[in-house]
Amino acid sequence: MELINEFTTVPLLLRNVVNNIHPETDTFLIRKVKEQWEEISFKQTLDNADAISAYFLEIGVEKGDRLGFIIENCPEYVYYDQALQQIGAINTSIYPTLSEVEMEYILNDSGAKTILVGSPFLLKKVVKIANHCSELIRIIPVFDDYEKVTENLNLNAGIVSLNQVIEEGKSKLNNYQSTINHRRNEVIPADISALIYTSGTTGTPKGVMLTHSNFVENVKVCLQQIPVIDEHETFLSFLPLSHVFERTATYHVCCAKGCKIAFAQSLELLAKNMGEVKPTVMSCVPRLLEKIHDKAIKSGTAAGGTKAKIFLWALEIGQKHREILESGKKPSLITSVKHAIAEKLVFSKIKEKTGGRLKFMISGGAALPKNVGEFFGNLGIKILEGFGLTETSPVMSVTEYHRQVYGTVGRVIPGIEVGIQDVETKKFISIQTHDTFKEDFISEEGEICVRGHCVMKGYWNKPEETAEVIDTDGWFHTGDVGRFFKGNLQITDRIKNMLVNAFGKNVYPTPVENTYLKSPKIESVFLIGDKREYITAIITPNRETMQETFSLDDAFFDLPETFIDDKQIIDWINQDIKKFSVELAKFERIKHFKIKRNPFTIEDGDITPTMKPKRKVIEKKYADAIDEMYLGIVEMD
Repeated sequence: MELINEFTTVPLLLRNVVNNIHPETDTFLIRKVKEQWEEISFKQTLDNADAISAYFLEIGVEKGDRLGFIIENCPEYVYYDQALQQIGAINTSIYPTLSEVEMEYILNDSGAKTILVGSPFLLKKVVKIANHCSELIRIIPVFDDYEKVTENLNLNAGIVSLNQVIEEGKSKLNNYQSTINHRRNEVIPADISALIYTSGTTGTPKGVMLTHSNFVENVKVCLQQIPVIDEHETFLSFLPLSHVFERTATYHVCCAKGCKIAFAQSLELLAKNMGEVKPTVMSCVPRLLEKIHDKAIKSGTAAGGTKAKIFLWALEIGQKHREILESGKKPSLITSVKHAIAEKLVFSKIKEKTGGRLKFMISGGAALPKNVGEFFGNLGIKILEGFGLTETSPVMSVTEYHRQVYGTVGRVIPGIEVGIQDVETKKFISIQTHDTFKEDFISEEGEICVRGHCVMKGYWNKPEETAEVIDTDGWFHTGDVGRFFKGNLQITDRIKNMLVNAFGKNVYPTPVENTYLKSPKIESVFLIGDKREYITAIITPNRETMQETFSLDDAFFDLPETFIDDKQIIDWINQDIKKFSVELAKFERIKHFKIKRNPFTIEDGDITPTMKPKRKVIEKKYADAIDEMYLGIVEMD
């Protein structure tokens, strides 16, 4: 079904669906309650939203007020967001993993009046800082027995469960329904829909102001670029709705098209949930795809012998079949027969673990290693890549369903301009739009800039910081380096990530790290070498693979030493460092490394909620270990 564009603001998305696409009694949201998946209709969703809106009006929420969230993905998030959007309030989501200090900063910087809280654990964090947040008037847990957490506390803000909010709102709805309808019609595209605070790898988080127009236009053009999404899709949602990628690519797309949203129980139960829900579309991050890739390779080859030979043969046939199709040709009868056998013996078994119905997955948040994308393509699982930032709503480019160029992030979306600017001279090397696309176009490398409907309104209460990234001609400077390759946008790295060695050679960490991440032994690589004579790295091994190889128990990972000094393990990792170094220029190769016993974590402050390493924090925290690698104390062959 064609998208019916009878919406210009976020609160009109679902209204458009029940008016033009689905009966209001059809299923919209799906959640697991104990052992059963519960279906929630469009009507139930909108009724709950109206009740919450009535409650907001009763307590004096005005257009433009900021209302907070600190909650995992669930139907309550949708009710609450729909409720505030339709009366012109602003969604201010907080990552559940943030510290109390960061939470307090965001609540005060935004002046949030309410906060929806998803669990007793999160409520404990909120009540510790609530009295330091002068604008906060209401704390709203999604669970009823919140008194266990709040008893004997003297809170300035009132506290009431979401169920109580809905019940009270329903009792007041007759008084406020006409006001809600009026307020919904008063929301205009230029109004702010959300404040999303940046991860803050380099400083204090900034509230990105995204308008209704930013979100709605982004959804419209993404659906135009991927027209195979229809109203019968089931999306499985597990990436945080507090992040702009999941909010746009799953939530808003489903609100616009009338697709079902099933909420995964947790990352740990994701594989189980995929088998139960059988999604047709999923948004994901490269790391998940890398893990599926590694597990599939390991499972397919572990037994050795005939089974491993069949698995590797199937991958070869899959690659040949894919490359023929991508060249625009038709596979021969022999190739087609071989591919059918590979599908039956190998590919179908892997696909069954995803539920067996996936049309495609959308990968965003970071660059997907080219070999991982090709692997899924060989299996016949399509991975579409997108690119953008919080400040760009987020999508600037996305892979077209019928045209795959691995190692790129797709074609520029309609209605915007993407420019490649020389980092030194500031002159534009190339400016491309959706309409200027040419399959054979290749540009030089530079900073990626964007101008058009996806660009944010600015940073909340930070005009100077806004002016630093949006120039007088309206170009938003992303800080990412890239080029156009075969007409598609290709990301090289972040400007701030770039390492310049002591000899003036520029090293972009991401492609180098991705080269070493081809090793099944390695979980993550953090490259070091700015103003140094050579490149070193902090490497986190693949825990499962290392445990199996060296018969290690879990206690090994509880030892107090941050780094592993076992020579056998160091030599084991070094085998693959040598193996993959030949693919790199000499000045890009890792000369020394340290093996970190456990991964970097958000809780330790080493990475952001979007899993990006905080370079300055890591280099300062592990300075002694890094210095050792440059004093020659750790010698690699």
